[in-house]
This record gives sequence, C-alpha cells and structure tokens, in this order.
Amino acid sequence: MTVQLQKMKMLVAGEWKDSATGARSSILDPSSGEIIAEVPRASKQDAKAAVDAARAAFGSPEWRDMDSGKRGRILTKLAGLVRENSDELARLETSNEGKTLRESKGDVAWAARAFEYFAGLADKIEGETIPVPPKRLNYTLKEPLGVTVHIVPWNYPIALASRSLAPALAAGNTVVMKPSELTPLTALKIGELALKAGTPKGVMNVVTGSGAEVGSALVSDKNVDGIVFTGSGDTGRQVMEAAAKNITHVVMELGGKNPHIVFADADLQRAVKAVKDGIFTNAGQMCWAGSRAFIHESIYDGFVKDLVSKTSAMKIGPGSEETTEMGPLVSKSRQETVLGYVKDGVSEGAKLLYGGKRPSDPRLDKGSFLEPTIFADVTGEMKIGCDEIFGPVLCVTKFKNTDEVVAMANETDYGLYGGVWTNNLKLAHDVASRLEVGGVAINEYLVTFPQTPFGGYKDSGIGHENGVRALEYYTRTKNVSVNLS
Repeated sequence: MTVQLQKMKMLVAGEWKDSATGARSSILDPSSGEIIAEVPRASKQDAKAAVDAARAAFGSPEWRDMDSGKRGRILTKLAGLVRENSDELARLETSNEGKTLRESKGDVAWAARAFEYFAGLADKIEGETIPVPPKRLNYTLKEPLGVTVHIVPWNYPIALASRSLAPALAAGNTVVMKPSELTPLTALKIGELALKAGTPKGVMNVVTGSGAEVGSALVSDKNVDGIVFTGSGDTGRQVMEAAAKNITHVVMELGGKNPHIVFADADLQRAVKAVKDGIFTNAGQMCWAGSRAFIHESIYDGFVKDLVSKTSAMKIGPGSEETTEMGPLVSKSRQETVLGYVKDGVSEGAKLLYGGKRPSDPRLDKGSFLEPTIFADVTGEMKIGCDEIFGPVLCVTKFKNTDEVVAMANETDYGLYGGVWTNNLKLAHDVASRLEVGGVAINEYLVTFPQTPFGGYKDSGIGHENGVRALEYYTRTKNVSVNLS
C-alpha cells in the first residue's frame, strides 16, 4: 500500500512550519522500503520554540481560565474527529509502522476512547477540605502541572500518544509531542485534528526529529514541567538524568520480558491462541508482549506442537493486505537486531522450533519481514531469555509446580505484565499476587483500557498511565489554610 503524501510540516504555536534549518527526513513504508512522506528534521532551536509556545499558551487566559467543562467538550470533539478520520489514521499507521490494518483500526479506536474517557474527567478533578484545629478553613486545589513533553515510541504511535495527551489536556496542561523519527505521520494528523477540535494555538505542539537532538533538547529544557517517555531502559535512564537537573517530573514505561503461565487445567485452545497472539501481534514489537511462555510439563508436548502448527500457518505480508496476520518489523535495522538474537539463541543452546529467518517469498525481499520464531529449552541466563528482544521471538519453557514457575517468571529485571491461564481461580489469584509485575491478565492476554492503570515494577518504569490515577501525575496539589478567627 503506497500512501501519497505531500511534504509535511510540524505544528508549533498553532502554525505549520518547516524546521529552522530547512532539513527534512524521509519516512519509509517498512513493508516495501518505499518513501511515503517527508517531514521536517527539527533542530534544538525548533524544540525550544515548541516549549516556548506551550509555555505562552499555558499562561494565556484563553486556556488557563477556560472552564474545565469546555476543555472536556474539546476533547470530546477531538475523539469524534478521530473516529471520523479512523480509516485515514489506520492507513497512515499501517503504511508507516507496518502493523496490519486490523491492528491499526484497533489502535485508532482505543485512541478515540482515551480522549472520550478523559474528556469526562476534565470537570471532575477535585480538591478537598481537611479538618484542622478550630476557626480555620483548610482546603486543597488541584492545578495543572504546566508544560508536558511527550516522547512517543514507534510501536504504537497513535495509541501511546493519545493515552498521555488525553489526561494532560484534560488537566489543563499544554503539550509538546515528539513522535519517533520513524513513525511521525499519525502524530501530525492528531495535531491537525486537535486544532480543528478547538484547542487554542500553542496548547498542542508536534515536533518531528531525532531523539538525540530534539528529544534531548526537550527533556533538558528548564521550562518543561513534566516528561512522559516510553522506550528503552537505556534511553529512559538518560531522560531521568536530564530531568534530574531541573527537578522535572517524569513518568516512564521502559519495556518488559513478560511471562505467560499456562497450567494443566487451562482452556488449552484459547491459551494456545493467546500465547501466539501475545507475541506475534505487531510482529512482537510491544513492551507487553508475552515473550516467555511457561507451560506445565503435563501438557507441554501437545501444547507446543499445537502452537508451532498454528504459528507455521500464519500469513506474513504487508499490513495493508486483509489476509495478513503479521506485518514487517518497523525497519531493516530492527530486523537485523532481532536476527542477531536468533543467532545468539542458537549459539547458547536453545532449541529453534520454528522460524528464525527472513521469509522465502521474494515479494517480501524489500521489506523488513521476519518469520514468527519459537525457541524451546530457554533459560533465564540466555540473552534471548532475559533481554527484551522487541520482535516476534517466543521463548518456551517447561515447569513442574507453582513455586518453580513463579520463581522463573520473576527471574528478570523487568516487571511490566504477565498472563496466567487456569480454571482454578484460587490458584490464579495466588499467582497474580506473587508475580512482580504491574499488570496481570487471567485467562486472556493483551488487554488494557483507558480506565485501568498501566505501569511496571522494577526496570519497567516509573508511574502509571491510564485511569483516574494518571491525573495525579498531570496535576499539582496546593494547600490553602485560612484563619477565620
């Protein structure tokens, strides 16, 4: 699918602009390697201009004094525009990131729901009165944090942008969004729709460019009050170091090595499908991918045989084709990285059950495709057993009992998400409480909602997105004490 696009501009202070240097970047379709758009390659000067525009808009009476109910109505209108433009947004997402159209349509629908959910909360951000010694009135105010920077990853461009933009705007903040340099197209479209929805100039800014230059400048700016980052642990540490210099608030999601645990009494047909979908959706390029599957020894052989059979039947191809079940990786660079992990797995003694190479179909040669891959006999000491591969690689391991599998599942520096499969609810709740992760799905997988908190333990991040609690990050609490005597 080739998307015909003109040269695009970025959004700063309500105006569509080129970069200060005039530099531009080419955007590729990972299924074909074709150039589908050009966007500005922003500079540090552009980053500063975007922050300054957001700062000015934050202090403007037009936004600062806007009734919270009106902010909610703007977000409701934005949600409606996302739905109205869902086909275009889904096509942009698929052509730019590579995922199937079915997945992209789901992401767009999720984004619209996020804006709707936080639109409803915009006029419900409340303070409290606090009992204190007599003849005093003591109360708190919940005020917006200020200017928030949103560093959006390439794997879920529209969904992960919306989940942080929605609460930030609902709380009255102004924002600067920097999408990945690989996948900026839906972010620019969201900026366009935000203007149409009625956000004042400067409230929403979108700058396109590299993390090394633009991202670094944004997170280091002393006029930024909050940073929302989703990405690798190494980059997250760099963001924290920059934020610490200015005591800037941060919320970060930094990845996972997530366990899927299947007990003997599970609904095996559903579990096999969920384990497959949990790693091969979006070609495994997901922080919450179920990249480790622990299968009880009594069902192991049959389960793995069925899993390999269903995996081998998957249709690989461009995400724009309706029959495609798994699209390409986002880039040739990512393809080479994942192939390197496959090589490591084989050399370390893991058993390659399926995949591990580029597809043989010559139609796919120009794209960054990789076969869905399954390894067995993987240990936590192996690179494929402990590193976040961020690709379609599943590590399968046999277990004997609950204590053993919980110990193996927790044998990682990450702690984002996990899945448990059993019809014994007592066992399910017990295992859920013992897993060192921020979220657990029981008898389903890859499920989250705008109203449910999402965040991780250990090296998987700081803070939570989604839900009412997300507003705690995007607001500050002010205490007011009045002497009435």
